[in-house]
Amino acid sequence: MGEQPSVKFPHEVLEEYAALGVDLTALFSAGHLGSRIGIQVVEASAERVVGTMPVEGNTQPYGLLHGGASAVLAETLGSIGAMLHGGVSKIAVGVDLNCTHHRGVRSGLVTGVATPVHRGRSTATYEIVISDERQRRVCSARITCLLRDAPATGDRTTEGRTAGEDRTAGGQTTGAGTDSTA
Repeated sequence: MGEQPSVKFPHEVLEEYAALGVDLTALFSAGHLGSRIGIQVVEASAERVVGTMPVEGNTQPYGLLHGGASAVLAETLGSIGAMLHGGVSKIAVGVDLNCTHHRGVRSGLVTGVATPVHRGRSTATYEIVISDERQRRVCSARITCLLRDAPATGDRTTEGRTAGEDRTAGGQTTGAGTDSTA
């Protein structure tokens, strides 16, 4: 469903992550699932995250927007807000998601807007309002994320293991290999 357009980040956030060599667009994208269902993040800060998703391709058997697709949009936007609140030293892990579906949508684009309800040291809670193209509320959601310490810079790999760690299928460490993507 296309490429991720450039996301609008606050200047100070861009500088903070650039100093660490982190690609914000990739880090705060909608991920593989979000890409498959067409989520586009268009604005991102700890105070407000905005994203869109097409209804087409994300419907249930009755032809209405699938509630699970709305949940994916809500979790994506709220998690991005929580990650931006936590900063480079934290990662956000969703621990609770609640969605109330108000009306059906059969076509067009829905837009989600995530705003903070609570931003603490160890948790962040965001409310996400998803609306149709006529600005009618389709879904109200709330996500709470746990803010965990991020691995030290350079220690994290795409599979979540530390560099130099090699595992067998049984999960036992087999040696200090240098290929962290194996």
